[in-house]
Amino acid sequence: MLVTMSTDLLPLEGITVVALEQAVAAPLATRHLADLGARVIKLERVGEGDFARNYDHAVHGMASHFVWLNRGKESVALDLKSVEGADIARRLVVEADVFVQNAAPGAAERLGLGADELAARHPRLVCAGISGYGTAGPMRDRKAYDMLIQAESGLISVTGTPDTATKTGVPSADIAAGLYTAQAVVAALFRRERTGKGGVIDISMFDATVEWLGHPMYMQMYGGRQVPRMGLSHASIAPYDAFPTSDGEILIGVQNDRGWRALVTDVFERPDLAEHPRLATNPLRVQHRAECDALVAEQTRRFSTAELDRRLAAAGVPAAQVNDMAGLVDHVQLAARDRWREVATPSGTVRAVLPPMTFRDVELPMGDIPELGAHTDRVLDELGIDIDTRNRLAASGVVGRPAAEPS
Repeated sequence: MLVTMSTDLLPLEGITVVALEQAVAAPLATRHLADLGARVIKLERVGEGDFARNYDHAVHGMASHFVWLNRGKESVALDLKSVEGADIARRLVVEADVFVQNAAPGAAERLGLGADELAARHPRLVCAGISGYGTAGPMRDRKAYDMLIQAESGLISVTGTPDTATKTGVPSADIAAGLYTAQAVVAALFRRERTGKGGVIDISMFDATVEWLGHPMYMQMYGGRQVPRMGLSHASIAPYDAFPTSDGEILIGVQNDRGWRALVTDVFERPDLAEHPRLATNPLRVQHRAECDALVAEQTRRFSTAELDRRLAAAGVPAAQVNDMAGLVDHVQLAARDRWREVATPSGTVRAVLPPMTFRDVELPMGDIPELGAHTDRVLDELGIDIDTRNRLAASGVVGRPAAEPS
């Protein structure tokens, strides 16, 4: 597929973001901002960096989380516990359009980077803070990792099988918070264009996850019942599950009675089932779920997975093959839409999927994965800090540079 590049600006080109971030939520937010064209300066610990750098060593010796979340950023390594290091951080934030942080409760304030102080001194700055439970309430200072938020919010109570509750296979609470942060930052920048004023944004992982639980929450409040854990099935729809084929399985999700008639008539060639007295409507199929699922499974076993997939697609019946990660990497849809690009890292190139925000007139950038401290000298030089001072700061451990300077 040929991509015609436009001379138009990237959506956030000219915007500078300083990020005091680690793990997933804030790095995901700022990676989306970088994808949209913003310059993102990531502040990291000297020597260690973002602790997500060391979660694993799966990608050419780098951590899969870090590679996923940190492309297109500039890494500046600072000892923020030192007077000079904290001062450099404050100077960077003063020059920025956006400051994003997910430091531990109170840490930003101790560095002179608290939202109230920044808003008072720099009224055009957009200041976004991500926390576990928000800036008030009895749980304000509690540690909040993704799994803990999934448990506290009730997400785990609706995830898994009837016998076993589970967390989601990806960090849903972190992802929710990161997405809402990026959205809120863009909205605040748009408002600043009209008013000249920035603003303070507070994003709670707990609040973000609760927002995703609208359906089961309303079922509890007004239906008086806990939505059960259904595995691949659905509490309110049938048939909706993985069903056996002659060589595997396929997921079928019939969401209305028209879909049921298409399934049994066009796919199974059993028109006699369309008006079955216990299965003709969705409420009846949910009431008689075991009978419905058994009948569907009896029919799906007649076909191979590939054949049944084709028949379901032709009939317009919602269905999907149950892929694993190997199946995803080789997925025909990603290949057909030319979604893969190569991204540079300190250890070689890696494949990455294009950002999901697709603009027709311009392809969003796929920036490099930064080595720890790779941009320290350049950014400090932009602040007017001369080379002798930079050398002194590096020798004293206030700033960090890459482990091996390029020749």
